[in-house]
Amino acid sequence: MTQQFHTQLHDNGVAEIVLDRPPVNALNAAGWSGLAAEIAAIGERPDVRVIVIRAEGRGFCAGVDIKELAANDKLIIDVNAGNYATFKAVHLNKVPVIAAVQGFVLGGGIGICGAADIVVAADDASFGLPEVDRGAMGGAAHLQRMFGVQKTRYLFFTGDMIGAPEAYRLGAIERVVPRAELRDTALAIAAKIAAKSPAMIRIAKEALTGIEDGNLEDKYRWEQGFTLQAYMSPDSAETRDAFVAKRDAKF
Repeated sequence: MTQQFHTQLHDNGVAEIVLDRPPVNALNAAGWSGLAAEIAAIGERPDVRVIVIRAEGRGFCAGVDIKELAANDKLIIDVNAGNYATFKAVHLNKVPVIAAVQGFVLGGGIGICGAADIVVAADDASFGLPEVDRGAMGGAAHLQRMFGVQKTRYLFFTGDMIGAPEAYRLGAIERVVPRAELRDTALAIAAKIAAKSPAMIRIAKEALTGIEDGNLEDKYRWEQGFTLQAYMSPDSAETRDAFVAKRDAKF
């Protein structure tokens, strides 16, 4: 699990959690479970004031390890649990969570961004939920927290990607910067927050989460029920097999 991400704590109370699982930062079932535990535990530490989640490599996160699921579809239960716990750990964390993303932001990457308090993106970042094309459901609740209802449905139904400049124009992300400046920008925002009263920021985090419309975790759990339903369909297996074989799915 430690090979899929690592954590660094800075003197100012900013914690960096870095996804690092080449080639595309698609975490397996154990990775998602471990990441959830790490995010939750870091937020409980009194010396941590802000969390920054970022990634090494050409993209932020491609979601779940489809090859693992293609080899053993029963792992969907563990993957679902790990995804749910990770996004909940971000959304309900006691301290603000900043997602700093580059390249592709897919599936579970959307879940992290949609659960986060602030999203900073490199100018090459693209956001998308290709769940339909992977024979699954889930993540739309988090995508809808970033975008409007109809934009979310368009992206979900078509599997199209939306670039960082357009995401910024639509108000889905806080800032777009050159890729070389991504980490420094995220850490600067984190430092600005970390310099404030930690007690006040923790109170503010809980208060702001409480005034949101609807319950993000309940909405995502609803979606996950349909993921299990989707996995019972032969079309779901065909999408995974086609993805692994690098061919077009046939229906």
